[in-house]
This record gives sequence, structure tokens and C-alpha cells, in this order.
Amino acid sequence: MTKKHFANIGIILSALLFILFIFYLPVEVAGQRPGMSRALIINSGFLAIVTAVVIVFVLVVITKKEFVQNQISTFLRFRHLLALMVKRDFVTRYRRSVLGVMWSLLNPLLTMLVLTMVFSAIFRFEIEHFPVYLLSGQLIFGFFSESTNQAMGSIVGGSTILKKNYVPKYILPLSKVLSSMVNIGFSLIAFFIVFFVTRVPFQWTIFLIPIPLLYVLVFSLGIGLFLSAIAVFFRDLTYIYGVFVTLLTYLTPIFYPVEILPERVFHLIHLNPMFHYVDYFRELAINGNIPGLWSNIICIGFALAALCLGLYTKISQQDKYILYL
Repeated sequence: MTKKHFANIGIILSALLFILFIFYLPVEVAGQRPGMSRALIINSGFLAIVTAVVIVFVLVVITKKEFVQNQISTFLRFRHLLALMVKRDFVTRYRRSVLGVMWSLLNPLLTMLVLTMVFSAIFRFEIEHFPVYLLSGQLIFGFFSESTNQAMGSIVGGSTILKKNYVPKYILPLSKVLSSMVNIGFSLIAFFIVFFVTRVPFQWTIFLIPIPLLYVLVFSLGIGLFLSAIAVFFRDLTYIYGVFVTLLTYLTPIFYPVEILPERVFHLIHLNPMFHYVDYFRELAINGNIPGLWSNIICIGFALAALCLGLYTKISQQDKYILYL
């Protein structure tokens, strides 16, 4: 089967599932059905597309079994190189630095301190435990921003390696995303320090925070793969993406409560994947709530959609890289 066949199957499945979900989507997801509401249409459409993507992905794995096995074998053969690249990025990051690794701990703390002094007076009545609220949003969004920015330039920056040796192209952006995941471990230490110093009530659900971190990891990897592929042909993407991340920063409730937004913007912000990942993390760490079925569907859906987009772009364009590096 060709890529066109898989695309057609995905479109047909999405349409059929959309019609099915309109009438049979669970109440926890769709809400009450007084009529054909906008929420019901959006939820049904989103879930239909996610389900179709997953089914097509499974079909690809089944029908392209030999290709998938070759990719797994190649990854296992280069896993030591991946570990070496992650270690190199970590060491290089703090080379010739007096405090070294401590900056991974101090950076989020100092940023949190500055932003708290600026915004705590403004939002002191709206946001309880503001330092933890701020640091949780900063932690999740910072990981996404750092990992995707580094992954975007990984292919162009690793052109010397690609020209001289055979290396799976996805190893380079993957190593950058994993390097950022290592850095987030130190940011989590800073988070827990602020958590206990400010005496936020301890909730057992805080042990579930690896779940939203995994969602963000998969989402960031997909976006990183896509950006690294496009940046080879369009170098201006680096500057454009910087502006986009700045816009996304203000569309994500990192330092302000989402309740202050006008109704139009409030509905628009739900299209921002980072809003859902930040909110998921805060529900577990601060509020002690386990997000429901729909929250998990949204987070998984955005992650899978980004990963499929990144893998498709990488596979379809990687043979052309050598002509532009």
C-alpha cells in the first residue's frame, strides 16, 4: 500500500467515526446532548481524527512490518551513539561554567523569583500558591520550547556527521529532546524545593506527574522532528519559530489565571496543546485531581498527531537532506 492509500483510509475513517461519535460519544466526553452543539461537533471531530490516526498507524505497522523491523534494528544498533550524544550535549551545556550543573537548578528558581515579584501583586487574589503555579507552567513550557528549538537546528548543525557517516537522521533531533528531558529533572528539583518551602498541601497525585511529562515528551519529539526536517530547506524558520514561541507563551496561562480571559479567547486557548499539558500537570501537583477521560484523550491526541506529522515529514524528506546541507 502506498502513502496515498493510507491517507485515503485515514480520511474515510475520520468521516465515519465523526458520524458515529456525534450520536454515541459518551456523556463524559460530549456532555449533555440538547442539540448539535459546537462543543459536541469539535469533540467528536477531534476524537475521530485521533482514532483514525491511531488505526492508520497500526495498519502501517502491520502492512510495513519489514520496514518497521529494519527501523527498530537500526535504532538498537545506534542506541549507544544516542546515549553518547545526549551525554555530550549535557556536558557541553555547562562547560567552562563556574556553577556548572547548578544552573539547571538555579535558572528556574531565579526566573520564578523575578516573575513572582512582578506578577504576585497583580494576581495575589486570583491564584493560590502563585510561586508553585508559576513554576509548574514554566517547567512544562520551558521543556517544550528548549527541546523543539534545539531539535530544529539539529540536522543543519550535524551536517558534518551526516556527510561523513551513515547515521539515522532522527537520532539527531531525538538526542536534543532527550537532553532537554535530562535538564527538566533538575527543574523538577527546583519545583519540589519551592513546593515544600511555600507549604503547598501535599497531594498523593503528585506521584503521577510523569504522565503529563511523557505526553509533552512525545509532543515535543513530533514537533522537533517536523521542524528539523523543514529547517533544512527553509533556514528562516529559526527566526519565525522564535516569534511563534513568544506568541504561544502568552497564549499559555503560565503566569496568569485562565479565568481572566475574555470568552472568545478562552475558547481559542483550548486549541493550544500547551494549555492542556500545563493544566494536566497542575491538576496533579497542586489541586490533587486526576484529569478525566477527555483530558487524557486531548493530551494523547495532540501528542500522537505531532509524532505522526514529524515521522511522516522526516521519512518523506530525509533523502533530500544531503542536497541542501
